[in-house]
Amino acid sequence: MPTPCLPPDIRIFERGWLSSNNILICGRDACALIDSGYVSHAPQTLALVQAALQGRTLDVLVSTHLHSDHCGGNAALQSAYPALVTHIPPGQAGHVESWDPQALTYTPTGQSCPQFRFDALLAPGSELRLGDELWQVHAAPGHDPHSVILFEPTSRTLISADALWQRGFGVVFPELEGLDAFEAVGQTIDLIESLAPKLVIPGHGSAFEGVTQAIAVARARLDSFVSQPAKHISYAAKVLLKFKLLEVQAIALEELITWASATPYFSMIFEQHFPQQDFRQWIEQLIGDLIRSGAASRAGLMLRNAG
Repeated sequence: MPTPCLPPDIRIFERGWLSSNNILICGRDACALIDSGYVSHAPQTLALVQAALQGRTLDVLVSTHLHSDHCGGNAALQSAYPALVTHIPPGQAGHVESWDPQALTYTPTGQSCPQFRFDALLAPGSELRLGDELWQVHAAPGHDPHSVILFEPTSRTLISADALWQRGFGVVFPELEGLDAFEAVGQTIDLIESLAPKLVIPGHGSAFEGVTQAIAVARARLDSFVSQPAKHISYAAKVLLKFKLLEVQAIALEELITWASATPYFSMIFEQHFPQQDFRQWIEQLIGDLIRSGAASRAGLMLRNAG
Protein backbone atom coordinates (compact mmCIF):
# COMPACT_ATOMS: atom_id res chain seq x y z
CA MET A 1 0.00 0.00 0.00
CA PRO A 2 1.53 3.38 -0.97
CA THR A 3 2.40 5.83 1.81
CA PRO A 4 -0.19 8.63 1.99
CA CYS A 5 1.00 12.10 1.08
CA LEU A 6 0.99 14.20 4.25
CA PRO A 7 0.38 17.95 4.28
CA PRO A 8 3.83 19.60 4.26
CA ASP A 9 3.55 20.98 7.79
CA ILE A 10 2.75 17.61 9.42
CA ARG A 11 5.20 15.00 10.63
CA ILE A 12 4.15 11.73 12.29
CA PHE A 13 6.21 9.78 14.79
CA GLU A 14 4.61 6.34 14.54
CA ARG A 15 5.20 4.73 17.91
CA GLY A 16 3.59 1.28 17.95
CA TRP A 17 1.18 0.34 20.75
CA LEU A 18 2.67 1.15 24.16
CA SER A 19 2.87 4.79 23.07
CA SER A 20 0.39 6.55 20.84
CA ASN A 21 1.56 8.21 17.66
CA ASN A 22 2.88 11.76 18.06
CA ILE A 23 1.86 14.28 15.41
CA LEU A 24 4.06 17.35 14.99
CA ILE A 25 2.59 20.32 13.12
CA CYS A 26 4.86 23.30 12.45
CA GLY A 27 3.73 26.55 10.88
CA ARG A 28 5.41 29.87 10.25
CA ASP A 29 5.01 31.09 13.83
CA ALA A 30 4.47 28.06 16.08
CA CYS A 31 4.88 24.31 16.45
CA ALA A 32 2.39 21.95 18.07
CA LEU A 33 2.51 18.30 19.14
CA ILE A 34 -0.59 16.15 19.38
CA ASP A 35 -0.33 13.33 21.96
CA SER A 36 2.89 12.53 23.80
CA GLY A 37 3.00 8.75 24.29
CA TYR A 38 3.61 6.66 27.41
CA VAL A 39 5.86 7.74 30.29
CA SER A 40 8.49 5.05 29.75
CA HIS A 41 8.99 6.40 26.22
CA ALA A 42 9.08 10.05 27.30
CA PRO A 43 12.86 10.47 26.78
CA GLN A 44 12.49 9.09 23.25
CA THR A 45 9.49 11.34 22.60
CA LEU A 46 11.47 14.38 23.70
CA ALA A 47 14.46 13.37 21.56
CA LEU A 48 12.27 12.85 18.48
CA VAL A 49 10.59 16.22 18.93
CA GLN A 50 13.84 18.10 19.56
CA ALA A 51 15.51 16.55 16.51
CA ALA A 52 12.56 17.41 14.29
CA LEU A 53 12.29 20.98 15.58
CA GLN A 54 15.93 21.70 14.71
CA GLY A 55 16.28 24.45 17.26
CA ARG A 56 12.72 25.76 17.14
CA THR A 57 10.66 25.66 20.31
CA LEU A 58 7.56 23.57 20.94
CA ASP A 59 4.73 26.02 21.57
CA VAL A 60 1.57 23.93 21.87
CA LEU A 61 0.78 20.47 23.26
CA VAL A 62 -2.58 18.82 22.61
CA SER A 63 -3.94 15.69 24.31
CA THR A 64 -6.81 14.13 22.37
CA HIS A 65 -7.73 12.22 25.54
CA LEU A 66 -6.10 11.41 28.84
CA HIS A 67 -5.28 7.71 28.59
CA SER A 68 -1.73 7.08 29.78
CA ASP A 69 -0.42 6.09 26.34
CA HIS A 70 -1.47 9.47 24.92
CA CYS A 71 -0.37 11.89 27.65
CA GLY A 72 2.39 10.10 29.57
CA GLY A 73 5.03 12.36 28.01
CA ASN A 74 3.24 15.61 28.87
CA ALA A 75 5.23 16.27 32.04
CA ALA A 76 8.58 15.73 30.31
CA LEU A 77 7.64 18.06 27.45
CA GLN A 78 6.38 20.73 29.86
CA SER A 79 9.66 20.52 31.76
CA ALA A 80 11.69 20.87 28.57
CA TYR A 81 9.53 23.71 27.21
CA PRO A 82 8.35 25.82 30.19
CA ALA A 83 6.25 28.16 28.02
CA LEU A 84 4.40 25.24 26.41
CA VAL A 85 0.63 25.79 26.24
CA THR A 86 -1.16 22.50 26.93
CA HIS A 87 -4.71 21.80 25.74
CA ILE A 88 -6.84 18.93 27.08
CA PRO A 89 -10.50 17.94 26.61
CA PRO A 90 -12.75 19.49 29.25
CA GLY A 91 -14.32 16.33 30.70
CA GLN A 92 -11.55 15.48 33.17
CA ALA A 93 -9.99 18.89 33.67
CA GLY A 94 -10.96 18.92 37.34
CA HIS A 95 -9.19 15.62 37.95
CA VAL A 96 -6.05 16.93 36.25
CA GLU A 97 -6.18 20.15 38.26
CA SER A 98 -6.43 18.26 41.57
CA TRP A 99 -4.36 15.39 40.15
CA ASP A 100 -6.49 12.33 40.91
CA PRO A 101 -4.83 9.25 39.33
CA GLN A 102 -7.75 7.11 40.51
CA ALA A 103 -10.36 9.16 38.64
CA LEU A 104 -8.01 9.47 35.65
CA THR A 105 -7.87 5.62 35.58
CA TYR A 106 -4.08 5.36 35.92
CA THR A 107 -4.27 3.57 39.28
CA PRO A 108 -7.19 1.28 38.31
CA THR A 109 -5.47 0.12 35.11
CA GLY A 110 -2.07 -0.37 36.77
CA GLN A 111 -0.49 2.21 34.46
CA SER A 112 1.67 5.26 35.12
CA CYS A 113 1.39 8.91 34.16
CA PRO A 114 3.41 11.70 35.81
CA GLN A 115 1.44 14.73 36.94
CA PHE A 116 1.11 17.46 34.32
CA ARG A 117 -0.68 20.78 34.08
CA PHE A 118 -3.06 22.17 31.48
CA ASP A 119 -3.58 25.70 30.23
CA ALA A 120 -6.60 25.53 27.91
CA LEU A 121 -9.56 23.30 27.06
CA LEU A 122 -10.42 21.65 23.75
CA ALA A 123 -14.10 22.56 23.66
CA PRO A 124 -16.02 20.53 21.04
CA GLY A 125 -17.35 22.87 18.39
CA SER A 126 -14.38 25.21 18.68
CA GLU A 127 -11.36 25.68 16.43
CA LEU A 128 -7.68 25.54 17.31
CA ARG A 129 -4.78 26.88 15.27
CA LEU A 130 -2.19 24.18 14.73
CA GLY A 131 0.61 25.23 12.41
CA ASP A 132 -0.88 27.66 9.90
CA GLU A 133 -4.35 26.11 9.75
CA LEU A 134 -7.48 26.14 11.88
CA TRP A 135 -8.50 22.67 13.05
CA GLN A 136 -12.03 21.81 14.12
CA VAL A 137 -12.46 20.15 17.53
CA HIS A 138 -15.14 17.42 17.59
CA ALA A 139 -16.35 15.33 20.52
CA ALA A 140 -15.60 11.64 19.91
CA PRO A 141 -17.05 9.60 22.79
CA GLY A 142 -16.98 5.82 22.84
CA HIS A 143 -13.45 4.57 23.43
CA ASP A 144 -13.20 7.34 26.02
CA PRO A 145 -16.22 9.49 26.89
CA HIS A 146 -14.12 12.67 26.91
CA SER A 147 -12.02 12.13 23.77
CA VAL A 148 -11.88 14.59 20.91
CA ILE A 149 -10.79 14.32 17.29
CA LEU A 150 -9.32 17.12 15.15
CA PHE A 151 -10.25 17.89 11.55
CA GLU A 152 -8.65 20.32 9.09
CA PRO A 153 -11.23 20.92 6.32
CA THR A 154 -8.97 22.34 3.60
CA SER A 155 -6.72 19.30 3.34
CA ARG A 156 -9.51 17.09 4.84
CA THR A 157 -7.04 15.65 7.34
CA LEU A 158 -8.44 13.92 10.43
CA ILE A 159 -6.49 13.20 13.61
CA SER A 160 -8.71 10.39 14.86
CA ALA A 161 -6.94 9.33 18.09
CA ASP A 162 -8.47 5.96 19.09
CA ALA A 163 -11.92 6.65 17.61
CA LEU A 164 -10.92 5.12 14.26
CA TRP A 165 -7.96 3.00 13.23
CA GLN A 166 -7.40 1.43 9.85
CA ARG A 167 -8.78 -1.83 11.25
CA GLY A 168 -11.04 -0.90 14.11
CA PHE A 169 -10.96 1.38 17.15
CA GLY A 170 -9.81 1.36 20.75
CA VAL A 171 -11.29 -0.62 23.64
CA VAL A 172 -14.64 0.87 24.68
CA PHE A 173 -13.62 1.47 28.29
CA PRO A 174 -17.02 2.66 29.64
CA GLU A 175 -18.45 -0.76 28.71
CA LEU A 176 -15.97 -2.38 31.13
CA GLU A 177 -17.51 -0.30 33.91
CA GLY A 178 -21.05 -1.39 33.05
CA LEU A 179 -21.93 1.77 31.13
CA ASP A 180 -23.57 1.65 27.70
CA ALA A 181 -21.15 3.16 25.20
CA PHE A 182 -21.38 1.10 22.01
CA GLU A 183 -24.01 3.53 20.68
CA ALA A 184 -21.57 6.40 21.24
CA VAL A 185 -18.94 4.51 19.23
CA GLY A 186 -21.40 4.22 16.35
CA GLN A 187 -22.27 7.91 16.53
CA THR A 188 -18.58 8.85 16.43
CA ILE A 189 -18.07 6.63 13.38
CA ASP A 190 -21.06 8.35 11.75
CA LEU A 191 -19.50 11.74 12.54
CA ILE A 192 -16.22 10.73 10.93
CA GLU A 193 -18.06 9.52 7.85
CA SER A 194 -19.89 12.88 7.63
CA LEU A 195 -16.57 14.75 7.74
CA ALA A 196 -15.40 12.72 4.72
CA PRO A 197 -11.69 12.91 5.53
CA LYS A 198 -9.21 12.28 2.76
CA LEU A 199 -6.40 11.39 5.17
CA VAL A 200 -6.70 9.83 8.63
CA ILE A 201 -3.89 9.96 11.18
CA PRO A 202 -4.86 7.45 13.90
CA GLY A 203 -3.64 7.20 17.45
CA HIS A 204 -1.94 3.90 16.61
CA GLY A 205 -0.81 2.53 13.26
CA SER A 206 0.03 4.21 9.99
CA ALA A 207 -1.81 7.12 8.41
CA PHE A 208 -4.22 5.98 5.73
CA GLU A 209 -6.50 7.27 2.97
CA GLY A 210 -9.01 4.40 2.61
CA VAL A 211 -11.47 5.85 5.10
CA THR A 212 -14.54 4.18 3.54
CA GLN A 213 -13.00 0.76 4.05
CA ALA A 214 -11.83 1.65 7.55
CA ILE A 215 -15.34 2.77 8.50
CA ALA A 216 -16.80 -0.48 7.16
CA VAL A 217 -14.30 -2.50 9.20
CA ALA A 218 -15.07 -0.43 12.32
CA ARG A 219 -18.82 -0.90 11.93
CA ALA A 220 -18.41 -4.67 11.46
CA ARG A 221 -16.23 -4.82 14.57
CA LEU A 222 -18.74 -2.77 16.52
CA ASP A 223 -21.59 -5.04 15.41
CA SER A 224 -19.66 -8.10 16.60
CA PHE A 225 -19.12 -6.52 20.01
CA VAL A 226 -22.77 -5.46 20.31
CA SER A 227 -23.96 -8.99 19.49
CA GLN A 228 -21.31 -10.61 21.72
CA PRO A 229 -20.49 -8.24 24.60
CA ALA A 230 -18.39 -10.89 26.36
CA LYS A 231 -16.11 -10.93 23.32
CA HIS A 232 -15.35 -7.25 23.83
CA ILE A 233 -14.79 -7.70 27.56
CA SER A 234 -12.28 -10.50 27.02
CA TYR A 235 -10.59 -8.51 24.28
CA ALA A 236 -10.26 -5.52 26.62
CA ALA A 237 -8.76 -7.63 29.41
CA LYS A 238 -6.21 -9.05 26.97
CA VAL A 239 -5.35 -5.53 25.79
CA LEU A 240 -4.56 -4.53 29.40
CA LEU A 241 -2.36 -7.61 29.85
CA LYS A 242 -0.63 -6.94 26.52
CA PHE A 243 -0.01 -3.34 27.56
CA LYS A 244 1.77 -4.59 30.68
CA LEU A 245 3.89 -6.94 28.55
CA LEU A 246 4.74 -4.07 26.21
CA GLU A 247 5.83 -2.03 29.21
CA VAL A 248 8.02 -4.65 30.93
CA GLN A 249 8.82 -6.90 27.90
CA ALA A 250 9.42 -9.94 30.16
CA ILE A 251 7.77 -11.01 33.43
CA ALA A 252 7.33 -14.16 35.49
CA LEU A 253 3.91 -15.77 35.15
CA GLU A 254 3.28 -15.53 38.90
CA GLU A 255 4.30 -11.88 38.93
CA LEU A 256 1.87 -11.05 36.13
CA ILE A 257 -0.96 -12.89 37.89
CA THR A 258 -0.12 -11.06 41.12
CA TRP A 259 -0.11 -7.74 39.26
CA ALA A 260 -3.50 -8.49 37.69
CA SER A 261 -4.91 -9.48 41.09
CA ALA A 262 -3.78 -6.14 42.54
CA THR A 263 -5.02 -4.07 39.58
CA PRO A 264 -8.56 -2.81 40.28
CA TYR A 265 -9.73 -2.90 36.65
CA PHE A 266 -9.21 -6.65 36.47
CA SER A 267 -11.17 -7.22 39.67
CA MET A 268 -13.96 -4.99 38.38
CA ILE A 269 -14.12 -6.75 35.00
CA PHE A 270 -14.04 -10.17 36.63
CA GLU A 271 -16.69 -9.45 39.28
CA GLN A 272 -19.06 -7.79 36.80
CA HIS A 273 -18.70 -10.14 33.87
CA PHE A 274 -17.15 -13.49 34.91
CA PRO A 275 -18.24 -14.10 38.54
CA GLN A 276 -18.71 -17.84 38.06
CA GLN A 277 -15.11 -18.45 37.06
CA ASP A 278 -11.92 -18.74 39.11
CA PHE A 279 -9.88 -15.52 38.85
CA ARG A 280 -6.53 -17.22 38.38
CA GLN A 281 -7.89 -19.58 35.74
CA TRP A 282 -9.45 -16.61 33.94
CA ILE A 283 -6.13 -14.73 33.83
CA GLU A 284 -4.28 -17.87 32.70
CA GLN A 285 -6.86 -18.36 29.94
CA LEU A 286 -6.34 -14.78 28.75
CA ILE A 287 -2.57 -15.28 28.77
CA GLY A 288 -3.02 -18.50 26.81
CA ASP A 289 -5.04 -16.60 24.21
CA LEU A 290 -2.24 -14.02 23.88
CA ILE A 291 0.32 -16.79 23.38
CA ARG A 292 -1.81 -18.59 20.80
CA SER A 293 -2.32 -15.35 18.86
CA GLY A 294 1.42 -14.64 18.81
CA ALA A 295 1.10 -11.56 21.03
CA ALA A 296 3.15 -13.23 23.81
CA SER A 297 5.50 -16.15 24.25
CA ARG A 298 6.30 -18.41 27.19
CA ALA A 299 9.52 -20.14 28.18
CA GLY A 300 9.07 -22.10 31.38
CA LEU A 301 7.74 -19.71 34.01
CA MET A 302 8.64 -16.56 32.03
CA LEU A 303 6.34 -14.64 29.70
CA ARG A 304 7.69 -12.32 27.03
CA ASN A 305 6.13 -9.75 24.76
CA ALA A 306 5.89 -10.87 21.15
CA GLY A 307 4.34 -9.84 17.89
